[in-house]
Amino acid sequence: MRYYNLKDPRLKVGFRDAVMRGISSDMGLFMPETIPVMEPQFFERLPELSLTEIAIEVGARYVGNDIPSAELERICVEAFDFPVVMREIDSRKQVLELFHGPTAAFKDFGARFMAGCFSYFASHDGMRTVVLVATSGDTGGAIASSFLGVEGVDVIILYPSGKVSTLQENQMATLGHNITAIEVEGTFDDCQGMVKDVLTTMETGNRIRLTSANSINIARLIPQSFYYHYAVGHAGCGKVISVPSGNFGNITAAAMAWRSGLDIDHLVAATNINKVVPEYLSSGVYAASVSLQTIASAMDVGNPGNFPRLTRLFEDDFRRITSGISGYWFDDTRIREHIRQEFRRTGYILDPHGAVASLGLERYLEEHPEKSGIFVETAHPGKFTGTVEPLIETNVEIPESLRGFLEGQKESVIMKSGSDQLADFLASRYSTG
Repeated sequence: MRYYNLKDPRLKVGFRDAVMRGISSDMGLFMPETIPVMEPQFFERLPELSLTEIAIEVGARYVGNDIPSAELERICVEAFDFPVVMREIDSRKQVLELFHGPTAAFKDFGARFMAGCFSYFASHDGMRTVVLVATSGDTGGAIASSFLGVEGVDVIILYPSGKVSTLQENQMATLGHNITAIEVEGTFDDCQGMVKDVLTTMETGNRIRLTSANSINIARLIPQSFYYHYAVGHAGCGKVISVPSGNFGNITAAAMAWRSGLDIDHLVAATNINKVVPEYLSSGVYAASVSLQTIASAMDVGNPGNFPRLTRLFEDDFRRITSGISGYWFDDTRIREHIRQEFRRTGYILDPHGAVASLGLERYLEEHPEKSGIFVETAHPGKFTGTVEPLIETNVEIPESLRGFLEGQKESVIMKSGSDQLADFLASRYSTG
């Protein structure tokens, strides 16, 4: 399997180089040269396959010869040792719960698979790897948990000061060891821009290898496609899938699964008031904007980094894109109302991001009464008790894996926004100047 640079398709690398680089020197994202199409027999077997079994079969097509099959099987077994849960909400709606991993967020799937790949590659070349991560919420905790203690790898996580929940902050800023949290005086877009700039411009003198664990890294997206195969294989109703979308990696993974032959009828990109993509799907004009803060903080992205990958999967054809994807956006008031109403109607507790996906699915089903579908719940509501509990007027049980972070002692580096600030920090720490 070869991976090409979206900005310069002439640049092609193998899976290992695509993962270890994260992004090319011109800020181009790596994409598979072809999306591997699975055989009809694979889809016939989906209802009997576990997530790990799906991961091993699909993953092998993406990693090629860069990871031996026995190593890939070990990575998948260790990465996906927690359940994926499908629940029926009503006769037309099912929910795909992706929050049963160690950090109670869907990012666990990509982060743990990626950590396994990094660990395997780092053990074979001896160079220290420094992983840069920008997060608007759950990515930081998932990466920190997955990479904690991995030999030969340091993780540096940038997050916008005051714009993540206390629990989310503690998940990345209380671990120490090889995990460093940087609190940036700015927005998620500032953090993402700092990471991209440093990755593509900083000279390290071969002292360290810089890479990213954000969803700009293809190793994050590939494993996220696995659970869509699982969901469709175990679905009891229709195959419309509504995904809460911020940086648009999760829905891109769904589109990758669709391109592999998975029977998905339609995708719904559901967002908060950071509505760049829904407006594009309506007008055909893509206009990046400054991100706005909402209660669905992981989706506060004004210029989604994975959107070029998503459109490429539809060959950048606007008619094809809009025939396969619908976009809807909802403000905080509507999100709060839906959390309250859905709890009263069904007893199901939504987190703000799942609420956006649920609203997106409902809007699509209103327009297509013959359809039914699945919405994606990406984080446990216990991570957002300050928002959720007043709405449902009852306590949300905190998962055992999160309880230890409630009283953690935060240790972070305060940093002004700007790639020069991050570059100076790295040069000082690793003597790369």
